[in-house]
Amino acid sequence: TPRPVAAGLATLLADALMPLSLCREAEAVERKRRRVDLADARGREAVLHLLMTGQLSIAHQVAGALRPRLPDPVRVCVVECHRGSRDEVARVCAEADGGRSWIVRCPVYARHLILVLPADGTEEGAGTATDEKVAALVAECVVGISERVPLAETATGYRQAFHALAVARELPGRHVRFGAAPEPALVVGEPGRQWAEALLAPLLTYVPRRTQDPGAQELVATATSWLAFSSHATGHLKVHRNTLAARLKLIGELLGLDLDRLADQAALDLALRVRATPAPACTPSAVPVPPEGAAHGLDEVLRRPAVQEWAFHQLAPLERAPGTGTAAETLRTWLACEGRIGPAAAELGISVPGARKRLTRLETVFQRSLLRPPSARYDLWLALRARELGATS
Repeated sequence: TPRPVAAGLATLLADALMPLSLCREAEAVERKRRRVDLADARGREAVLHLLMTGQLSIAHQVAGALRPRLPDPVRVCVVECHRGSRDEVARVCAEADGGRSWIVRCPVYARHLILVLPADGTEEGAGTATDEKVAALVAECVVGISERVPLAETATGYRQAFHALAVARELPGRHVRFGAAPEPALVVGEPGRQWAEALLAPLLTYVPRRTQDPGAQELVATATSWLAFSSHATGHLKVHRNTLAARLKLIGELLGLDLDRLADQAALDLALRVRATPAPACTPSAVPVPPEGAAHGLDEVLRRPAVQEWAFHQLAPLERAPGTGTAAETLRTWLACEGRIGPAAAELGISVPGARKRLTRLETVFQRSLLRPPSARYDLWLALRARELGATS
């Protein structure tokens, strides 16, 4: 027989049921909020990826459902903070610029936030004020900010901000704006554009045998991401490392390049940057370069007077660096060793930590990142090669 119900038990159960149901509803709301936040974050990451690969019209379409609208022109800002604090720092960033910027959690570096800021106002406009505010409000965060660039050149802005970040780590203020330096893609002229088109032609016209295999556009995005992020490109592209390796092998075979060599990496990086840079309106259509000379015509481009001038300015900080001879030897040896610290340290006859310290000092000298991708090693290799060619011509 059922036991008698204690007096008042029904009332107690009713009283307990109310807070339990409220807790359950709160948990359901929180789960929905997290799903919405995740969808928003992935949407913003997708828009950033489209901007970084130059797919501007598609980026605008995807961004249409999100806020705020994509600004143009922009400054790109990279904020480095403690692991696990990105959400709080993102809130501080949004408040610092009045919610006008696009804030994206970097898919490659877990401590980085990427901000795409409107570059309106004065030369020292909103972007610069934002980086100062964030550095002041968030203890131990470091901020690098780019020059004013068109939205279509977001990838250039990101590289500039990343290089500025490497310098900001060494300064007490913890924020730095990228120093003025022309893009090599802007000084190669029409011969450089023709060379780039000829080099990339086998890749741009590639048609896979199977529909499920990556096509030309996906391979270009893979090459661009790998050159910028090295092995971290797997996180950026959301692919397995074996998939990345297979794609790079195919790219190298199509272009006739050895992508284990820094020289070929620098050539491909320059060609992709030239392709991503809009040609002047008065520029005539490129005259195709014979395929057999496409991979080897870079030297002729680097001999151009404008490129020689660019190389001089790139390497000028080296002449003013303390211990100029040691700094120059370290840079040349590191680049000759394909940008690898271990072989460079052995060649210099010093320890690996010693070589790393020298390269860290060179980051301050050049105000560019060398040890962490995106690295300035491609630009420095091109500048040294241009100077060598200028000395022998």
